[in-house]
Amino acid sequence: MQASAERQLEPRERILRAAADILTEHGREAVTTRSVSAAAGVQPPTIYRHFGDMRQLIDDAASLGMADYLNAKRRRRLTDDPVEDLRGGWNLHVEFGIRNPTTYTVLYGDPRPDATPRAVAEGDAILKRLIQRIAEAGRLRVGVDRAADMVHSACRGVTLTLISRPPVARDLELSNATREAILAAITTDRPDDLLQDARTAARAMALKAVLETADAAVLTKAETALLVEWLDRLAQ
Repeated sequence: MQASAERQLEPRERILRAAADILTEHGREAVTTRSVSAAAGVQPPTIYRHFGDMRQLIDDAASLGMADYLNAKRRRRLTDDPVEDLRGGWNLHVEFGIRNPTTYTVLYGDPRPDATPRAVAEGDAILKRLIQRIAEAGRLRVGVDRAADMVHSACRGVTLTLISRPPVARDLELSNATREAILAAITTDRPDDLLQDARTAARAMALKAVLETADAAVLTKAETALLVEWLDRLAQ
């Protein structure tokens, strides 16, 4: 049974790796049914049986190309300063995009509301955890989801802008300046430096962030929902 399952998975793995290699070496336009089937040693219908369509195959191939980067981010040792950890995560993201423009453009350059590539979803989850730590420290000026959207939008925009320019014309200070502007907008160095209303909001967001990681047995679902509603009001 196990050998049979492995035989069924083998063509899919060959197809995926063939597509990833073609994508990296020759670009997106070179990833065609004919080129992939020839490189993987399969018939064209096999591709569609495993991936549905070429768009899904290209997304999965690009996600495979981003796997090492995501593993490195997951293994990265965090410090006692969650804002500095977010700063480091931004830098890694931009660096990956510049070094892997074809993979990055496939994953981030053509977004669709109905389908998010696996690697993008994993990257978003890592980003949200970094921002969650800032909220738990009482240093977040806005909600976790809003902060994640702001960081994701700005970092992706910077990376795509740098990719679109010739290497000699890339101004890497653009990334630093944008990063610091976003961090200033969503975080504070010291919670006590906030105005009273902002301190209340920051504390509410901190408690909500801790609540999301607390033991589920402490409160009932109804109690948790009510508390989250109150905290959201305070955070606003």
